[in-house]
Amino acid sequence: MKITLERAALLKSLGHVHRVVERRTTIPILSNVLLQADGRSLLLKATDLDLEVTETVAADVGMAGGTTLPAHTLYDIVRKLPEGAQVSLDAGEDGGQLLLKSGRSRFMLQSLPESDFPDLSAGEMTHKFTLAAADLKKLIEKTQFAISNEETRYYLNGIYMHTSEIDGHSMLRAVATDGHRLARVEIPAPAGAVGMPGVIVPRKAVNEVLKLIEDAESEVTIDLSSNKIRFNFGQVVLTSKLIDGTFPDYARVIPAGNDKRLVVERSDFQRAVDRVSTISSERGRAVKMALTDGKLVLSVTNPDAGNAVEELEVDYDSTPLDIGFNARYLLDIANQLDSDTALFRLADSGSPTIIQDRDGAAALYVLMPMRV
Repeated sequence: MKITLERAALLKSLGHVHRVVERRTTIPILSNVLLQADGRSLLLKATDLDLEVTETVAADVGMAGGTTLPAHTLYDIVRKLPEGAQVSLDAGEDGGQLLLKSGRSRFMLQSLPESDFPDLSAGEMTHKFTLAAADLKKLIEKTQFAISNEETRYYLNGIYMHTSEIDGHSMLRAVATDGHRLARVEIPAPAGAVGMPGVIVPRKAVNEVLKLIEDAESEVTIDLSSNKIRFNFGQVVLTSKLIDGTFPDYARVIPAGNDKRLVVERSDFQRAVDRVSTISSERGRAVKMALTDGKLVLSVTNPDAGNAVEELEVDYDSTPLDIGFNARYLLDIANQLDSDTALFRLADSGSPTIIQDRDGAAALYVLMPMRV
């Protein structure tokens, strides 16, 4: 293999693929990035056996061929080369080493044969549809904070995507929960998504997808089956295994009879919660919300640090209610709301609360209360 290409193009592509590579792995080939030169392009591929990212970049190919190189080392070398430089890669026929040249710099790198590199992308996909990148970004950003970190409940370690029929309209839903809070966001289902299997996309995959959305105006093609999902961004393709588990029936967690309505200015509420939670203990993080006609009193009591109280004028005309929430969870949800106000629909001090921008908003959040 013998190729020459722009340092900027190689660096950008390596930036996309090298993040997938685990820094510590017991399988040497998984530390490497696959390079395959053919025609007028270079294909780069990296995988951790659960996730695979490939990208094609234009290159001047003197001799077609392929090899694999240590991903993080190669990325660091290219990153440190001067801007505007040309990079040439020359792998000998024995395949054991590769010479990287750029200007006066020379690097002789140890390589492993391309035949050893695993292929994750094999297999037939049953459903295919195209989404606006902005919609995909919205589905992920507004739910990923609620993904569980508890490895024993592995089926909650991702975002559940499925279609649902709502008032005669097909909707594509993204749902995440950690048992304390739940986030559900929906958009009209694109053609091709209807009838797709419900899939749980792992945390690492959705994090990488977000990083790969560089142009919100573009479109993303999604192919999926019951055990794999592929996101095609054009030159970049991300393929991931899905979490093999059953997502809980989240609809049972969303209360239907919450009749107490609280409307509060979102930014005022955020700042007030942030202020009073300053003295809360790291373990507790509980904020008490005392609701009476037209008034909300936020308070925190910490035996080791004292107490804090703040009052807000709100739109509330139901019976008085005292309820407690985890301050960080309240702030996480408030950060996802787009409007100037936040709507809370409450039942009592021991029941889950619904939080939205407004009635019927595309994003819905459920928060479990704490004892205060």
